[in-house]
Amino acid sequence: MTYLQAISDGLREELRADERVFLMGEDIAVLGGAFKVTDGLAAEFGRERVIDTPLAESAIVGTAIGAAVVGMRPVCEMQFADFISCGFDQLVNVAGKMHYRQRLAVPLTIRLPSGGGFSGGPFHSQNPEAWFMHAPGLKVVAPATASDAKGLLIAAIHDPNPVLFFEHKHLYRRIKEDVAPGRFETPFAARVAREGRDLTVVAYGAMVWSALEATADLDGASIEVLDLRSLVPLDERAILHSVRKCSKLVIVDEANATCAAGAQVAALVAEHAFEHLDGPVVRVATPDVPIAFSPPLERALLPQVEQIKEACRELLEY
Repeated sequence: MTYLQAISDGLREELRADERVFLMGEDIAVLGGAFKVTDGLAAEFGRERVIDTPLAESAIVGTAIGAAVVGMRPVCEMQFADFISCGFDQLVNVAGKMHYRQRLAVPLTIRLPSGGGFSGGPFHSQNPEAWFMHAPGLKVVAPATASDAKGLLIAAIHDPNPVLFFEHKHLYRRIKEDVAPGRFETPFAARVAREGRDLTVVAYGAMVWSALEATADLDGASIEVLDLRSLVPLDERAILHSVRKCSKLVIVDEANATCAAGAQVAALVAEHAFEHLDGPVVRVATPDVPIAFSPPLERALLPQVEQIKEACRELLEY
C-alpha cells in the first residue's frame, strides 16, 4: 500500500468495525477529499457516516467535540493542516481541557495533511505540530511509514483523548510498502528506523526518509536514525537511550526552527544526557519564514539530504 492507501484502509477498517466512527470534512464525501484519501467511503458507508461539511473549520471541530462527548468517534479532515487555525479555540480551549474540567473523554481524531515539498506556498505547506504540543490535553502523532500511518490512525481513533494526526502529504504516493491487513494499533512511541553506534539522527514524518537517505553510507560511520512517530507523548526514554549510546545528536525538523518539536528534543537531551555528549547538539530545520511558492526557494528553505549529510559529517569530525 501507499501511505495514502494505508490511511484510507485504516479509516475503512474502523468504519466497518465500529458504528460510532464517522468522518467529517470539506469535500470528503462526493469528491473523496482534496487528496482522495476518503474516495469511495461515502458510497460504501453512506453520507450519514461520511459527511461533507461547510467550509468552516471551527464548526467542524466544535461539532465533532459534541459528538465525541456523547460517545461517538468522529474523525475530522482538514484539507490542509494550515487551516486548523480556524478551529484553534475549539480544539485547544475546549477539547483539550474537557477532561480536566468535567472528567469527560473526547475521543476525537483530526487528520492534518501537512508539510511542503510540492510548491504549495505559505498557506498549504506548514508543519504546525508545535502549536499543539504546547496545549495540554492533546496528543500529537506524525507517522513516516505506510504501516505506521494505518496503525497510528487506528490507535488515535481508539484513544479517549483528542489526537492530532499529522499525515505528510508529500509522502502520500511516494511511500509504498507491505501493510498488515485488518485492525492493528501502533503505539505512541518512537521506533529505531536504523541501528547505529556513532551518531543519532532524530526525525519524524517525511524527514525520517531524508535522514535515512543522507546517512545510508556516510564515510563508513554507523548512524542510528530514530523515528519519533509520536510528539505528544514524546518517547523520552528512547531518545535518551539512543543519545547515551551514540554520544552525538543531529535533530532534523521540517517545521520552522523556533520552538519546534526538535527544540524540545534538544532541551530534553541537554537536561538529562549532557554528560554523555561528545559534541554539541546540532539542529537542521526550516528558517523562521513562510514557505515560498517558488520551487527553488522552497528547496532552499526546507531541510535537504545534502544539508543533513553535511551536519552529520561536521559532528562526526568534532
